[in-house]
Amino acid sequence: MALVTETDYGTPAPKSERKVALTIDGVGIEVAEGTSIMRAAMDMGTKIPKLCATDTLEPFGSCRLCLVEIQGRNGTPASCTTPVAEGMVVRTQTERLKALRKGVMELYISDHPLDCLTCAANGDCELQTEAGAVGLRDVRYGYAGSNHFDGKKDESNPYFTYDPAKCIVCNRCVRACEEVQGTFALTIDGRGFDSRVAPGQNEPFFESECVSCGACVQACPTATLSEKSLIAIGQPEHSAVTTCAYCGVGCTFKAEMRGEELVRMVPHKDGKANHGHSCVKGRFAWGYATHKDRILNPMIRAKVSDPWREVSWEEAIHHAASEFRRIQSAHGPRSIGGITSSRCTNEETYLVQKLIRGGFGNNNVDTCARVCHSPTGYGLKTAFGTSAGTQDFDSVDHSDVILVVGANPTDGHPVFGSRMKRRLREGAKLIVIDPRRIDLVRTPHVQADYHLALQPGTNVAILSAIAHVIVTEGLVNEAFVRERCDWSEFEDWAAFVAEARNSPEEVAKFSGVPADLIRSAARLYATGGDAAIYYGLGVTEHSQGSTTVLAIANLALATGNLGRPGVGVNPLRGQNNVQGACDMGSFPHEFAGYRHVSDDSARHIYESLWGVDLDNEPGLRIPNMLDAAVEGTFRGIYIQGEDILQSDPDTHHVAAGLAAMECVVVQDLFLNETANYAHVFLPGSTFLEKDGTFTNAERRIQRVRKVMSPKNGYGDWEITMLLANAMGFPMTYRHPSEIMDEIAATTPSFAGVSFAKLDEAGSVQWPCNEAAPEGTPVMHIGGFASGKGKFVVTEYIPTDERTGPRFPLLLTTGRILSHYNVGAQTRRTENVAWHPEDLLEIHPHDAELRGVKEGDWVKVLSRAGETTLRALITDRVAPGVVYTTFHHPTTQANVVTTDFSDWATNCPEFKVTAVQISPSNGPSDWQESYREQAEQSRRIISVEAAE
Repeated sequence: MALVTETDYGTPAPKSERKVALTIDGVGIEVAEGTSIMRAAMDMGTKIPKLCATDTLEPFGSCRLCLVEIQGRNGTPASCTTPVAEGMVVRTQTERLKALRKGVMELYISDHPLDCLTCAANGDCELQTEAGAVGLRDVRYGYAGSNHFDGKKDESNPYFTYDPAKCIVCNRCVRACEEVQGTFALTIDGRGFDSRVAPGQNEPFFESECVSCGACVQACPTATLSEKSLIAIGQPEHSAVTTCAYCGVGCTFKAEMRGEELVRMVPHKDGKANHGHSCVKGRFAWGYATHKDRILNPMIRAKVSDPWREVSWEEAIHHAASEFRRIQSAHGPRSIGGITSSRCTNEETYLVQKLIRGGFGNNNVDTCARVCHSPTGYGLKTAFGTSAGTQDFDSVDHSDVILVVGANPTDGHPVFGSRMKRRLREGAKLIVIDPRRIDLVRTPHVQADYHLALQPGTNVAILSAIAHVIVTEGLVNEAFVRERCDWSEFEDWAAFVAEARNSPEEVAKFSGVPADLIRSAARLYATGGDAAIYYGLGVTEHSQGSTTVLAIANLALATGNLGRPGVGVNPLRGQNNVQGACDMGSFPHEFAGYRHVSDDSARHIYESLWGVDLDNEPGLRIPNMLDAAVEGTFRGIYIQGEDILQSDPDTHHVAAGLAAMECVVVQDLFLNETANYAHVFLPGSTFLEKDGTFTNAERRIQRVRKVMSPKNGYGDWEITMLLANAMGFPMTYRHPSEIMDEIAATTPSFAGVSFAKLDEAGSVQWPCNEAAPEGTPVMHIGGFASGKGKFVVTEYIPTDERTGPRFPLLLTTGRILSHYNVGAQTRRTENVAWHPEDLLEIHPHDAELRGVKEGDWVKVLSRAGETTLRALITDRVAPGVVYTTFHHPTTQANVVTTDFSDWATNCPEFKVTAVQISPSNGPSDWQESYREQAEQSRRIISVEAAE
């Protein structure tokens, strides 16, 4: 297996379809108008020397190495910045050009260390390559090989080094930070001979605004910016293209290897979701795969107070299966169930729900996707007939107006966030609806036109007020509504939103958003051109989450912003395979492809294929399983890749439910918080150790490729298969591709999907079937899956979680750039350097009232529980609102969240919790007892010790 190589054409491809004919080195060629001479030459196989040019950045023309001669023109223009013209005659190699290039290169080398043999970039250095290409053999200047920046290396960043002695001031890193990432953290410091790249105001990288996305490292043509892993291990010798296992963007990477050791993850230029960009997590935070905390041997124990005992795979699987059979024999077939993982592949998720339905004989299957985005499935299926976002990520390049609701793209979906920022810098307008001032509200070269800083829990009211303006001011796209929607349903909805109680003036009284701001934002969305809505967990994780999704869909329908690029309704999924987990039938009421378990035709497909009778009654959701466990009717659970004790609401209730069960089987990489209550632990495998597919937030199905042997012995799909066979429900797959073949054969929207198809195309977006053999980037072109778009009246019903004298503040939660979900992976990487603990953001006014200073321990008390953490005083949150993340189990933020949930899907109301804040001396009694219990629960008797 060789290294996956990518051709660098020097400059980006133009978008013009008009052709231009020219001659390069005596060869006639035809290229698109706007193509640079450099790219045109590469098209015909001629590589012009270059250093500052790369096709991921706009042409710059600073290095003067790519000079060419053009017949009839004076001078030697740079080929990267000179576009082709009809009839142009170009020469790329003449005696004059050779001399000029050699002289330019001689100047570069004169101020560059000549330590090539010991340099980390040796064998992969563009300066080295181009010196050879121009034939440089001598340097006439006496200081060649020395550099006045020697000894000034910056090692502050955990993942890469900066050596200014090797900088050639090509500006590629600076331009990548601006054009690709949009952070503007780098600049050129000094003048002339003293010019070098500098982060911020010449501070260390770690202290600067750099977000460690890796774009600068990727762009650097020398060893000025080098991964520390590359320095330690050496140049990779083979690679495979795979998909990141962090957020729902689904970035494509080249996993570059030496043997079975991962050297680095390099963003793949051909990745349709990321186009060669990355974030700090996907680019660098993969060290958890080999972390010392990872569990590699199966373990069992009789009671959760006992230490773990390492056993063989055979014993662990037999024990789990026999316990499940015993429980069912004593308490009935519906007394056990399972939870699928949004971090595992589609194939693994499909097998878990298949095991539960076919092997356990019930529909007691749920997933963390319900805990975050189940209102998306309900709302979008109701409105449009399909439970997924409407666009591909490229669609944002065509948006004139972007409405971000309850999402933080730059932290939660950073690669797409960078793409969005680029479009905003190009002139698109931005509306942000969020109780917190997220970075997009004001960041370098980007500022929201309107920030509606609403009171948490008032989403529905704000969206109805926006709709009120659109309807009462005659801004509805009537032609679209009459053609694509049910007119009588529209009239009912329009009459509802037009009521005075839904006016911005009335809604302003309790939402905290001024009426004129609501009106201005509504007019911009309705009249500003192609308008797209992007939303996240700040929409779905509410008691009215499904209502809010429907309200968003109503806005898109009323303004005709559906069915073409640049518009749509786009949920930003949190974890890497949240969309796939939903697609694969992880909910208790649905088979794969969102077909209800009571649907006889769908059920008979699986009964015929699997050879068993299937239950036609929906099973239990996670909270129902926990309730039933406390009641004594639910006794056993199989949890693959999910940490419900840390990620689900009302931690006390989750703990009580798990403690009441007789057999808890956890399959994961680490002894997570849920494993504190487990009786069987099955060590899982990382995305680097298995084959399969993930489906990202834009419905894009992409391959995950195995680059190393599973350190635990098995891929997750194989472990589920072992358990199924031990349960007497045979599975005989030889490879995950066979599982995908079964998915395609039974799921209409996946009918055209196969590993062979994905290997050929790179990726496809479902639906991919006979009607759409190449997939569907943009949904609902010309019509909806349900026939007509459906308007739904969205009555605002305030949450039962209210503030009052005892609990006067509202707590809302979210994520931060450096961490992922409950932090089990990122906490085991150098990412902890940026966020070593969860902090409570509190407004200066609220802090002063309570005597709280920056960095103080504070107690957060709610009706459900209490925890303590340190205070961060900031005006990013409004008075009356506090905010924290949930990445560290020592904080256990969900110990204070309540069990209120969405009326339609039971999605928890994480975003609205009434709390009181008071000074504290340190961790609470509960935190201390929890820490002691966790330490006791993680004791392990190794095989050697047992013998």
